[in-house]
Amino acid sequence: MMAELFLDFKFCENWKLSNTTRKILSLQGITNVLEKISGEIDRKKEYDSLPADIRNLLEKCLTSNLKDRLLPEEIIEHDAFRENLEYYLYSNPPKNKENLLNLPLDQIYYLWMLAGGDVHAELKKERLIRNEPPILLIPSVVQLDGKALGAKKSQSYLYDDRIAILSLLNLKERLKKIPPIRYFPLIHTPSCPYNYKDGMEKLPLVIRERDTEYQFHRILLFDRMLKGYPSTREMIVKEAQTDIPPFLRGKIWACILDVIPNGSYSGIDKVTQLKLTDKSKLMFQGVTNTMNGHRKLKRLLKAWVTAHPQYVYWQGLDSLTAPFLYLNFNDEEMAFLSLYKFVPKYLQWFFLKDNSAVIKEYLSKFAQLTAYHEPVLSTHLVGINFIPELFAIPWFLTMFSHVFPLHKILHLWDKLMLGDNSYPLFIGISILKQLKPTLLSSGFNECILLFSDLPDIVMENCVLESQEMYETTPKSLSHREHILREEKPGEWDISDVTLEQIQTELCPRISANDFAELLRYSPEKLCSVDLRGALEFSRLYIEGSINIPFTSVSLSEKNLDALGIPDLNQILEGRIVVVYSNLHENCILVFSKFLVECGVPRVCVLHNGFDILHTIVPNILLSK
Repeated sequence: MMAELFLDFKFCENWKLSNTTRKILSLQGITNVLEKISGEIDRKKEYDSLPADIRNLLEKCLTSNLKDRLLPEEIIEHDAFRENLEYYLYSNPPKNKENLLNLPLDQIYYLWMLAGGDVHAELKKERLIRNEPPILLIPSVVQLDGKALGAKKSQSYLYDDRIAILSLLNLKERLKKIPPIRYFPLIHTPSCPYNYKDGMEKLPLVIRERDTEYQFHRILLFDRMLKGYPSTREMIVKEAQTDIPPFLRGKIWACILDVIPNGSYSGIDKVTQLKLTDKSKLMFQGVTNTMNGHRKLKRLLKAWVTAHPQYVYWQGLDSLTAPFLYLNFNDEEMAFLSLYKFVPKYLQWFFLKDNSAVIKEYLSKFAQLTAYHEPVLSTHLVGINFIPELFAIPWFLTMFSHVFPLHKILHLWDKLMLGDNSYPLFIGISILKQLKPTLLSSGFNECILLFSDLPDIVMENCVLESQEMYETTPKSLSHREHILREEKPGEWDISDVTLEQIQTELCPRISANDFAELLRYSPEKLCSVDLRGALEFSRLYIEGSINIPFTSVSLSEKNLDALGIPDLNQILEGRIVVVYSNLHENCILVFSKFLVECGVPRVCVLHNGFDILHTIVPNILLSK
């Protein structure tokens, strides 16, 4: 085709197939086929006038020898096409030798801000942001829906096509000592460790979150893991136990909650009016306190209530939704699915129209665990009749998001996400521990005033204390009936405990499973108090247990010395004290309450009493 165009002649036009075949066979063995043909058709002059590169290309393409004929890739690289190909053919731009500039733009911008960058200051330098007297911006009319009329439009809202260049010099200076290999963490290669903490994990969280180099390592590490989700979920959870970089907090929370976007949010009705319960209303705060934030929050709440027809909107659900909206402001589906997974994990059945039984059980368990960890404080609060119903319902219904500002909630929820449904109970106890000196010196009215305007809580201490209590408390002590269960409780687990029983018991119950595990693997942490008679105790007993026959002691005096056991304070100190008798008898409740009133911490009672221990295999009972 190219030869016909350049020589302005159509070969073999109107030829029969036999003639064409004979002509092709006659050209076999001829070195320059194009020159031969051009002479035969009287186009020698046009042939001689062809550019050298075009003539060479046509001659090599039309040669009869297959070995000398050009292949497609050789044709593309021929000199005849080089100039045009270089101009028109797309090629990937060369990668920048600076690894920093190969990172995503949003990561570079976040690190730039950590390194001291201030985009507002830069825009002010270029006069792209101009301050105007506030009095000139006051509207004439403000409608009930928040729309303002009559205000002069600020000049700063007008389009300006000027460009402000943000310098990366400070950021490059901060990161210049980082070797190139750290830009590409290999999370599945044991020979190339990806954990570059350099002892930073021991520093306060606030310092770590503001350290540019540390956040650089954490962001790149989590970013690599997130790209492998859900197969890398266990790795993400393990690393999140150290800390979570604020830049990726929303995505990491979603991974911990097992969120997988599936497009379901777009199909949910978000137009229907919310059915509010009595005295409930929407509360806007933080990032949601804008027109766009109001709209997004309402859409999320409507979608959640629509997706859960068994629930109703309770005041506090908006506060619960706000952190997810803040972290996923431009991804409503991710915010919705995170909330969708969060509620059943920590607040199962809390949003029923009649949730009184759920709330009562939760608060009763909170009171029991308070007595377990803080017996002196618990005794004082019980003495002045300051019960959890008076202060703790907003804590747990909103997972503390209605009590603390958003920046504190984010740090608190970083740890909350890694725990189970009992973790919020320990957060509540850690708050009481920080307020303990004030509470112990206060009466009922003073406590009411204190919790109506809660003092500033040191969140880092709260997180550390709650984490320690969560890890050291046997799981069965926080047992509740109203939770999302994946398995039915076994014979040696806690089950069939009524709300009335929980409300009348000051100390939590421990399961036979947890008791046997402590006895086998951590006997130094356990102190068993056997209230059976001396004869029964001599027949069968637990190794290291203390026998205090209930019928032989007087509990009128709140002092451990009244029990007649030498050095009992030292024996009980630092141990989990398990009280039991034959069955779950009234004497157990009375004696455990006596220990709490004496200020003994970590007191619990054995579920189903001593008799349940006969069924445990292998046997843990001894006989004399």
